[in-house]
Amino acid sequence: MAAVDSQPQSISGPVVPSLPLGSRLDGVKGVVQRIKRKVTTKQGWIGDYDYAWLCTPSLPFMKRDNRLPPFYALDDSLPLLLGMTSGLQHALAMLAGLITPPIIFASSLNLDPELSAYMISASLIGCGFLSLLQMSRIHLFKGYYLGTGLLTVVGTSFATLSTANAVFNAMYNDGTCPSTVGPDGTFVRGPCPDAYGMVLGTALVCSFFEIFLSFCSPRILKRLFPPIVTGTVILMIGASLIGESGIANWGGGANNCKLRPETGLFALCPTINAPRPLPWGSAEFIGLGFLSFSTIILVEMFGSPFMRNISIICGLVVGCVVAGATGYMSDSTIKSAPAITFLWVHRFKLGVYPPAILPMLAVYVSLAMEAIGDITASAEVSKQPVVGPIFDSRIQGGVLCDGIAGLLSALFTVTPLSTFAQNNGVIAITRCANRGAGRWCCFFLILFGTIGKISGVFLAIPNSVLGGVTTFLFANVAVSGVRVLAASGTFGRRDRFVLGAALSFGVGNLLSHDIFTHLFERVDNPGKGLKGLFDSITIVLSTPFLSAGVVATVLNLVLPHEPEEPTPVVDDSSSVDVERVDVEGQTEKSSKAY
Repeated sequence: MAAVDSQPQSISGPVVPSLPLGSRLDGVKGVVQRIKRKVTTKQGWIGDYDYAWLCTPSLPFMKRDNRLPPFYALDDSLPLLLGMTSGLQHALAMLAGLITPPIIFASSLNLDPELSAYMISASLIGCGFLSLLQMSRIHLFKGYYLGTGLLTVVGTSFATLSTANAVFNAMYNDGTCPSTVGPDGTFVRGPCPDAYGMVLGTALVCSFFEIFLSFCSPRILKRLFPPIVTGTVILMIGASLIGESGIANWGGGANNCKLRPETGLFALCPTINAPRPLPWGSAEFIGLGFLSFSTIILVEMFGSPFMRNISIICGLVVGCVVAGATGYMSDSTIKSAPAITFLWVHRFKLGVYPPAILPMLAVYVSLAMEAIGDITASAEVSKQPVVGPIFDSRIQGGVLCDGIAGLLSALFTVTPLSTFAQNNGVIAITRCANRGAGRWCCFFLILFGTIGKISGVFLAIPNSVLGGVTTFLFANVAVSGVRVLAASGTFGRRDRFVLGAALSFGVGNLLSHDIFTHLFERVDNPGKGLKGLFDSITIVLSTPFLSAGVVATVLNLVLPHEPEEPTPVVDDSSSVDVERVDVEGQTEKSSKAY
């Protein structure tokens, strides 16, 4: 079994001595010999990993070997085949989360299929390159690093998705983007690629705020954003996405087709040009979404470890096969997509939308919160310390890389990226925390993005199939928030008060999402600057996770902490044996004094 790296690491940066030319040549020869041994030997390709365990399903009549495969730590020698298979699992586990935001962005802005397919490709390629940066551990100066040094990947942020939708709504309302009234009485949005460019430009400018946060002490960040705040924000991100996108697409579409106009007729979903358009909520749409959703459950029950890691993709595949066979899919997006593509094949006019600055700053705060929690989980599952200076430097490097990723991703024509949590489950199941697997993951992501036809396939997925899968995906985001809240320790009266006040805004806004949209309508003739401020406040208040996060952060800072319970006096003269149950479910006795 591969041993866990337990050697202490310096956080002040390695000192590289100047070596003679002969020593450096010997080092190069050693590297060449190791590569040759890796490529030409059975041990280098296969190793001692149990691949049968990885691919054996959990059927009721089959007996499974309970022995776990060896654990591969961060820098252990990793067999090539295991690196490829584990990297592919990581890439497939990320795939649904990476393609969903660009699909929703393109749908919200009514962009053409060619531009929509490019946005998916750019998301995959950008995540591949910037995940390589996040997995690195580059020493900058003093005790500061860039990257976590863990198998930590980044993906398109769901927090940006919710905020950008509010920004797009504001742009259509104030005339920045064109819209017309359709024959059935609904507002039809015209194509508005410039709105996407403004979101990218605003995100680029605001990314410097998270870069600044990364140089603050991790203790200060943890004090400002404790689990009661981060858990609330993550919970509301997942809950709002379920309502805004997941369940709406499950019914046929997340656009205006789900609304009943004054004529009393439903518009056809997803559009009148779809292969088989139907009213929103039709049984056919519900059935296709439920098929994808139930496939995820069946794979989790009976699938092999490999399949359980890619259960989301399994749900998409089954749903698309049935949808294609019954005529609900069109191959037009596949035909129009190029065979090969890359970044900057299409470009967007970068700009700054002033009302979006304040919400985007709040988004980067939430990204820093998510990064802290996800990096902690990655360190735990990788069997690395989660306290001490090394861990603090991983937090600092990860948050810094998140900020730089926000800047670079805008230049890559991708919305801000953040640390992904889904991959921690892959590490836990496969017991492979090696960064070599992460590099293979990045290779597959870049490959998937470069092959343009793959983006065309993703764009052809029916809304109902995508909704059945993303509803589960977004619900897992909400569950992550609940897990963070549960891990906060003692849930005293103060924490309950903060959570209750935050959810009053967040959940209330989610259930009645237009309550704040008319807040400043009665202000007569506001100046341009004042109107921009009003629009910013409206966007923040109208976005559930932002309003809940602001309330939770402020109350956490101003409310006094509860006094600690006094330590009871222990009488050593008498003690009794009590039973306790450890995390493995085994009962053992311990002596405890009362």
